[in-house]
Amino acid sequence: MSYFDDKDPQQQEELTPLQQRLAEDEKRMSKQKPKKDKGSIGYFFSALIGVMIGALLVWFLMPSMLGDVENNTTSVTNNTGNVSQTATTVTSDITSAVEKASGAVVGISNYQQAQSSLGGFGFWFGQGGQQTEGELTEAGTGSGVIYKIDGDTAYVVTNYHVIENAERIDITLADGTKKEATLVGGDVWTDLAVIKVEADGIDTVATFGDSDTLKQGEPAIAIGNPLGLDFYGSVTTGVISGLERSVPVDLDGDGAEDWESEVIQTDAAINGGNSGGALVNINGELVGINSMKIAEESVEGLGFAIPINTVIPVITQLEQNGKVVRPQMGISLMDVSEVPSFYQQETLKLPQDITTGVVIAEVVPGSAAEQAGLQQYDVITALDGEKVDSVIDLRQHLYNEKTVGDTMDVTVYRQGKEVSVTMNLTSGETL
Repeated sequence: MSYFDDKDPQQQEELTPLQQRLAEDEKRMSKQKPKKDKGSIGYFFSALIGVMIGALLVWFLMPSMLGDVENNTTSVTNNTGNVSQTATTVTSDITSAVEKASGAVVGISNYQQAQSSLGGFGFWFGQGGQQTEGELTEAGTGSGVIYKIDGDTAYVVTNYHVIENAERIDITLADGTKKEATLVGGDVWTDLAVIKVEADGIDTVATFGDSDTLKQGEPAIAIGNPLGLDFYGSVTTGVISGLERSVPVDLDGDGAEDWESEVIQTDAAINGGNSGGALVNINGELVGINSMKIAEESVEGLGFAIPINTVIPVITQLEQNGKVVRPQMGISLMDVSEVPSFYQQETLKLPQDITTGVVIAEVVPGSAAEQAGLQQYDVITALDGEKVDSVIDLRQHLYNEKTVGDTMDVTVYRQGKEVSVTMNLTSGETL
């Protein structure tokens, strides 16, 4: 409804200026309505034309796009069809060290005569139930290191326990060649042995390093034959975990510790069969002979090797003498700690403050000990001024600090009194 519907035309002349302005605006708006409709139609046709142009572009460009897709697919197919292998040669300090040293590492087989029982059938052979000697069988395996070639003979160092009680020893070279070896000599105290074979076909010899210059944390590489020759030439890596470690060992299987081995500790894996193998540094130099590990459920990564600076003088003596010549006192001993307290007081007459030392149980006639005046039940408490608490301490001092012909000051308690004597050491295989 308009403001002017109920007005007479003559009255329009009498409209106020405001009413006139409103009337003019209304007329103007009524004139714009057709233009608005015309614009909507224009928008429609513009959109329609745009859609048609887009469709035409797609129509014309589609073959080209399809061609590109086909080309790309073909390229992928071709790339997939032409698969190439790339051989990567990895060279590092470790691989170089292994390459240098591994050819000198051998496998060792210990053959012993098997014992068999004929049981009841022995009656027919006149032997009852006796044990009979059988054929040689492989009793154990280990590792070794070729360290020297002299003429037509190659020398191999290994652990004593690897060849102990062997009636035949075979070695296996890196190329699989087997050779029968001969025992040159062995030493139970250092757990070292030397065997020899014909040098024919052997061209790699280990290079000795210097174990005295080793540092904790430097790389260590163990090479050997863990768990037998099926894993021949296995390589494990780690670091030097510790130096001058003292590890007590029972050598005669009686449950009592007989010796303390001074060894290198490493976390490079050492398992059964690695014994006698090589521990090398990053330069491929032999710095130790793998010897043992601590095998307990709660322990991991505790392997040990005999330092090469300990090995060299021992294998030199084994080559020359077949054994290690050591000084001897000529006594049999036991630890004071093994003597009941009653006998410590009544028999040994020890003062209350003397609770450690070594009791002389017997003096060998004509020995260095007898000549020095040592007597049964003397209690040794010091050698050359160094305290002695046990038989192991005494043996360590005697074997590591002394040689045949040396003099040694011995401090003992005899009937409750301290006595000192000097003795001249002779050679022998016992204390």
